[in-house]
Amino acid sequence: MNLANRITLARIFLVPIIVFFLLVRLDIEPIVFGEFQITYNQIIAALIFIIAASTDGLDGYIARKNKQVTNLGKLLDPLADKLLVAAVLISLVQMNKLDAVIAIIIISREFAVTGLRQVALLDGKVVAASNWGKWKTGVQITMIIALLLNNFPFAFIDVRFDLISSWLAALITLYSGIDYFIKNKNLIPASE
Repeated sequence: MNLANRITLARIFLVPIIVFFLLVRLDIEPIVFGEFQITYNQIIAALIFIIAASTDGLDGYIARKNKQVTNLGKLLDPLADKLLVAAVLISLVQMNKLDAVIAIIIISREFAVTGLRQVALLDGKVVAASNWGKWKTGVQITMIIALLLNNFPFAFIDVRFDLISSWLAALITLYSGIDYFIKNKNLIPASE
């Protein structure tokens, strides 16, 4: 197994560790600064999430640079991305930090676009990542980090960046999904 695929697998293996730190409470006092407080669990989960999210582009870059792009990598990379984001979003809903509607929009879009890509593959075509898809990923990662860190540092200046970025992520995610389907409508059979 090449280095790129190992990095992708590591990202997958980090998912349950992140979820553990988000959903299992350790009996340790939180860090408190006036009105702001955060648990050590959240800090650890956020750091692991940042590491996992930063490997997203790294594995693909290494595979292309070393001419080691494999079918396994093509399968695992998007799977790892979706597992990471979906698991954290569901955990954030469980923690009452994220509106379920936003999680549903984001996860549904991922399933829909993945389905579209599968239909394209059956026809021997590839649905390339769009600029909107790249923006979507960046905004989602930013939103998740803001939520994991209890809106740090914006909480100190009373700006609800976590809420703003959540709805922005939902809107960009929805738009990018619609964009994929409009640009690839020729892949959807009129009738079966």
